[in-house]
Amino acid sequence: MYTVYILYSKKIEKYYIGSTKDIHQRVIHHNAGLSRWTKQGIPWILVYTETYVTRGEAVKREAKIKSYKGGNEFRKLLYR
Repeated sequence: MYTVYILYSKKIEKYYIGSTKDIHQRVIHHNAGLSRWTKQGIPWILVYTETYVTRGEAVKREAKIKSYKGGNEFRKLLYR
């Protein structure tokens, strides 16, 4: 199973969207400062997830969510 996820950093007031096979380890990775894209926002809070059977499905959904990041569709995901 693959997970599409959204993290939020209160520190920098930004969201990060990604996909992974192991969501638990990925959140630890982000919060350990091991990703240059998320290092400045530590701590990151997991605010949304969706699961998919294949990596291809997850990557496609990740791209779709990124395409409307910040818009109404993005807010709808977070506030269902």
